[in-house]
Amino acid sequence: MKKLVISLLLANLLVACASDKPKEAVSDAKTAPAATAEKKPATTAAASAAATDTTVDLLNDPKSLLAKRSVYYAYDQDTIQNADKAVVQAHAKYLADNAGRSVRLEGNADERGSNEYNLALGQRRADGVKKMLVLGGAKAGQIETASYGEEKPKASGHDESAWSQNRRTDLKYAK
Repeated sequence: MKKLVISLLLANLLVACASDKPKEAVSDAKTAPAATAEKKPATTAAASAAATDTTVDLLNDPKSLLAKRSVYYAYDQDTIQNADKAVVQAHAKYLADNAGRSVRLEGNADERGSNEYNLALGQRRADGVKKMLVLGGAKAGQIETASYGEEKPKASGHDESAWSQNRRTDLKYAK
C-alpha cells in the first residue's frame, strides 16, 4: 500500500511538473511577440544607423588615414618614404572599394633645380604613387597624374623647413 501511495504521489508530481512547463512556454510565447516588438525599433534604429554610416564618405573623416592627402619625399628623391606608405595603401584600398571615385596625383618639387628637372621629378613622384595605388587594388583608369614641378609650393620660405613641405605628391579627388 505504501508503494502504491508513493507511486501515485510521484506520478502526480511528474504530471504537475510536466503541466507547469507548458504554462511557462505559453507565457514565454505570449511575451515573446512583445519582446520582439520592443526589439524591432532598436533593430530598425541600428539598421538606419548602419545605413547612415555607409553613406558617410571616409575621405571626410579627419581621424582616417584618408584625411592625409600628401606624400612627402627626401631631397632629390622619388621613392615613397616608409612613413607615407600606410597613407598610400589606405588610398589604394579606398579606390579599390569605390570604383566610381577618381583621383588626380599632382607631383611637386622644391625650388632647387631647373624647371625642367623639377617637372620631371614631380612626374616621377606622381607616377610612383600611381604605381603603388594600382598595386594596392586601384584601377589605373581611376588615376590621373600631373607634375607642377616647383610651380605650386605649399610653403613660401627658402629653407629646408619650406622645401620639405614642397617635395610632395598631392592626392586630389574628383568631386
